[in-house]
Amino acid sequence: MKPNLESPFLIAPVSGYSGAIGHLVSMMSYTRRTTLAEAEGLSTSHLDFLMDDTANSIGMLLEHIAGVEEWYQESTFGWEFSGEELERRELGGNLGEEARGRIRGSGLTHYLERLVSVRDRTLRELARRDDAWLFEEDHWNGRPSNNYFKWFHVFEDELNHRGQIRLIRKRLPEPVSSRE
Repeated sequence: MKPNLESPFLIAPVSGYSGAIGHLVSMMSYTRRTTLAEAEGLSTSHLDFLMDDTANSIGMLLEHIAGVEEWYQESTFGWEFSGEELERRELGGNLGEEARGRIRGSGLTHYLERLVSVRDRTLRELARRDDAWLFEEDHWNGRPSNNYFKWFHVFEDELNHRGQIRLIRKRLPEPVSSRE
């Protein structure tokens, strides 16, 4: 399910979503669009490149973005991940040493398909909810929170890692094919 947005630069209602959820979806869509633009043209070696022994690779960051979104799917939609899905979400969501050794060797299509699949699930679920759900209060890190903040945090975290992707991209030892 893709939002039907007149312009990526409008934060506006989106057909099929309640008012505030539509605004959230338009912000999430713009964020994803800019993340995907930064990944464009990257080879497997680009995606696996590590600036140093403690760094994250672009592939790791893309996996992390998907993993964080899955964590919030579980947290706010009441889903439960198990088995391989849970292991993958935890690996990408936590990053670190284990992820450095295991999240590598995949091409860009692998990460893009994962990001699209995770986002499609999110959009289907958000379309089923209303603004009252978005403002339901809960606790996050021991403090009052609501679903709106949690989903804001999903794309806020993505924006942060998109900045890291831009930095790593500038430091790649081999050129990236030009963007259109």
